[in-house]
Amino acid sequence: MSREFEMSLMGELQFFLGLQIKQGLEGTFVHQAKYTRDILKGFNMGDSKPMTTPMSTNTVLDAEEDGEAVDQKEFRGMIGSLLYLTVTRPDIQFTVCLYARCRSVSSGRVAECTHPILSTTSS
Repeated sequence: MSREFEMSLMGELQFFLGLQIKQGLEGTFVHQAKYTRDILKGFNMGDSKPMTTPMSTNTVLDAEEDGEAVDQKEFRGMIGSLLYLTVTRPDIQFTVCLYARCRSVSSGRVAECTHPILSTTSS
């Protein structure tokens, strides 16, 4: 990058707007590994097993009449964190946006369905 742009003596760029930057001979790689670890720790999923798919094909996201109520603040915080993570993880974008539309459903089932997304991010 120093050949293309004027650089200061601050060293190589490593963080920019919460994104981690890794520069190598192959090019520049942008990722959010630290942010992902922080999300998993914040939602007590630091030791979860990685999953390959963020959502099951037979998941139903309808309102449950008898379902247990979830903490809306925690659910919205989880969805907000995942929405920011989609900047570098387009593979989870569809699923996160689908669950974000269900924010008014106060069902434990919908909240539990976000756990596979978080487990997918840990891989």
